[in-house]
Amino acid sequence: MNAPAETPAPAMSWSEVCARRRLAALVDYGSFVEFIGPEARETSPHLDIFDLPKQFDDGMVVGRARLSGEDVFVAAQEGRFMGGAFGEVHGAKLVGLLRAARASKGKIRAVLILFDTGGVRLQEANAGELAVAEIMRAILDFRAAGGAVVGLIGGRAGCYGGGGLIAGCCGALAISEEGRLSVSGPEVIETNKGVEEFDSKDRALVWRTMGGKHRLLIGAAQAFCDDAPESFRAAALELLKDPPPFDLATMEKEQARLERRLARFGAMREARDVWAALGAPDPAAIPELATQDFAALAGKIAEDAHDAR
Repeated sequence: MNAPAETPAPAMSWSEVCARRRLAALVDYGSFVEFIGPEARETSPHLDIFDLPKQFDDGMVVGRARLSGEDVFVAAQEGRFMGGAFGEVHGAKLVGLLRAARASKGKIRAVLILFDTGGVRLQEANAGELAVAEIMRAILDFRAAGGAVVGLIGGRAGCYGGGGLIAGCCGALAISEEGRLSVSGPEVIETNKGVEEFDSKDRALVWRTMGGKHRLLIGAAQAFCDDAPESFRAAALELLKDPPPFDLATMEKEQARLERRLARFGAMREARDVWAALGAPDPAAIPELATQDFAALAGKIAEDAHDAR
């Protein structure tokens, strides 16, 4: 009698699990050591005023780990707590991590940030805005000192508001289709400009405009991932092989690229129009493309763009 076949373990979804599980699955097995862990209970001093629940880590997990044997610092936002929003303590933990990486004087050469945020925590107002500004400065200081910062975007909350600004300061970004990236979220645009400008309930529109495929095609992200830890791990390792320099020449090159992008696509109202202009043979089919097929298309578009220059 044959033994019953083992049922394979279900694949882990990056977007569905909590911050600590994402970190544990991303880095080398058993290597993550949390700084300011749950027992420290570093909670927001502001939420009691609004009679809101606090969380023991304020929605930010930071620590040290190894990635393919190399020591790295890592941070992950917990999107299940207040949408991963930035507050005073939440931001201070990430600022401290980045400053510690810089102070290591080369012992820590890379910081990985796992984004999952709707932006600044409105209840903390200026404290949250200040936290975002301090994080941006800390990232740029670390990069100027020779460090690499890679952002991974795949959480259910996406990467919006101040998170989008912080992501723009990273040296490279990896994104999945589940992880959206934008400074203004769909509801913010609709509230300020009206549903005729942007219908936040149109999920297909949201993903076409802010989803990972569009962000990769227009150059806002450098790697596209499946909704799986192993895909994000492979992308992080690849992006860390040759991080871009952080100098004036690099900034001027990026500024010129953004100016060309604005001139070429600024008048277009729809992502599908942009994809057609990029040379996609069937723009309407892109949202449904499997990762491997999309990667092939994105590579062809990038190759054609390089040849055109």
